Amino acid sequence: MLKTLGLMETNLRHPGLKTHKYDSLEGANGEEIFEAYAQNNTPGAYRVFWHDGPGKGEVTIIAITPHP
Repeated sequence: MLKTLGLMETNLRHPGLKTHKYDSLEGANGEEIFEAYAQNNTPGAYRVFWHDGPGKGEVTIIAITPHP
């Protein structure tokens, strides 16, 4: 998990994160929600859900949860 958060800190679009828009959710103020992989090819692999803001250059992590 620390590796994932480190990658997110330096490059939200790092290929290892496989970041993509998550269409099933929306932030409280209509923000686009993104999903990044914390693990892959593992049963119940963890995902990080986040959105941009509140400030410039900041992100808000909404949840870190196992993938169903």
